[in-house]
Amino acid sequence: MTTSERPATTSEVTRRGFLKSGAAVGATSALVGLMGANAQAAPRGRTWPESAPDNGGYGPLQEAPGGELLLPAGFTYVAFGHTGTPMSDGAPTPGRHDGMAAFSGDDGLIRLVRNHEQSGGAAFADPAYDSEAAGGTTTMVFDPAAMALISTYPSLAGTIRNCAGGPTPNGSWLSCEETFTGLDQPTPHGYVFEVPADADGPVDPVPYKAMGRFVHEAIAIDPDTGIVYQTEDRGSSGFYRFVPNDRDDLGAGGRLQMLAIKDRPGYDTRIGQRVMRPLPVEWVDIADPDPDSSDSLAVFYQGREQGGAVFARLEGAWYGDGSIYINSTSGGDAGIGQVWEYRPRGESGGQLVLVYESTDPDLLESPDNICVSPNTGGLVLCEDGGGQDLLRGVTNRGQIFDFAALNSSNTSELAGATFSPDGRVLFFNVQSPGITYAVTGPWDAGEL
Repeated sequence: MTTSERPATTSEVTRRGFLKSGAAVGATSALVGLMGANAQAAPRGRTWPESAPDNGGYGPLQEAPGGELLLPAGFTYVAFGHTGTPMSDGAPTPGRHDGMAAFSGDDGLIRLVRNHEQSGGAAFADPAYDSEAAGGTTTMVFDPAAMALISTYPSLAGTIRNCAGGPTPNGSWLSCEETFTGLDQPTPHGYVFEVPADADGPVDPVPYKAMGRFVHEAIAIDPDTGIVYQTEDRGSSGFYRFVPNDRDDLGAGGRLQMLAIKDRPGYDTRIGQRVMRPLPVEWVDIADPDPDSSDSLAVFYQGREQGGAVFARLEGAWYGDGSIYINSTSGGDAGIGQVWEYRPRGESGGQLVLVYESTDPDLLESPDNICVSPNTGGLVLCEDGGGQDLLRGVTNRGQIFDFAALNSSNTSELAGATFSPDGRVLFFNVQSPGITYAVTGPWDAGEL
């Protein structure tokens, strides 16, 4: 998920200038088909509007009260959970804030489980899966009535590069390690860990080995079937699903599979794709999800040998209206991003559709985390590109608009976008220096 930071180019400075003047940034392709049956593809020979009218109904971005963010008029924010601030146990808040989800808590409070994409160093809490690993999760209790942080607890410790993950229907967060070490290491890494949202202290870390040991990124669960969909962040990567033996106990094992395009073994999705062309899907079994190998692509190779499809850096994943949406951060002919929709059909088959491919970094660059608005079904995309990153909105008619940006030259990635269960508050993270923001305002004025 992390990209190296570098000085801004002239085009990136121009882009920031457009943002600060409130100009909407359009897209040459539409995210058509989002949220399912009501959206339709553009007729052959026609193009969709490049951007949503009036910036998604919210009007141009402007400096929000407080000065740290650019937001539409009427929206406000609070910043909290900064790196280094004391948690409830007195220990400093770990850094490198990343993937996150929001859960309903007691008395109207919201519980946020937040990843920390840290690597080597001492674990920040005990018990720890690996005492020499500095990643994990923290859990924050937030009062939406007061728009204030109440408390913060360490909740998972001793893991490496906790990048993204996903919420479960049972009120827990699955935190993924975006790393890989072989079984010959004292403590192997590359697993998924479960964190109950109601945990007020470090959980006993248990790796879910049947879900695979590879360079994980994000997870999305189909609530109708309990099937867990997983992305892999490598230049050559697979899209996986885990069919659990017990949907209420993911630690009880199950079957790991990799997506393949029916009758087209080894299909390469990375280039040469056509927007809105449905691709029929089948799934191939991964015989050994936790192989005795030091090769980080050992699981991927098993699937590819059976005809599995190849993607470019699969990152964000989110469930919405019967579909799983996934971001291929460096996919596409320009190598700057694709958004795919997988619509399951029970436990077998389904369709994969490319709903967006970016052609210009000034329009969209490197979409990473993704979430669905509970208000409208619109999408929120977090950029992780080389210059100034944005929080982008996408209507269910396939039109793109800007929703938030940092009011500074900070080029750190935006991550962890997630709505409160009632849709009133949008939370997101800035990875460096490590800040969490909560944004609220007149949602019903626009497309989110």
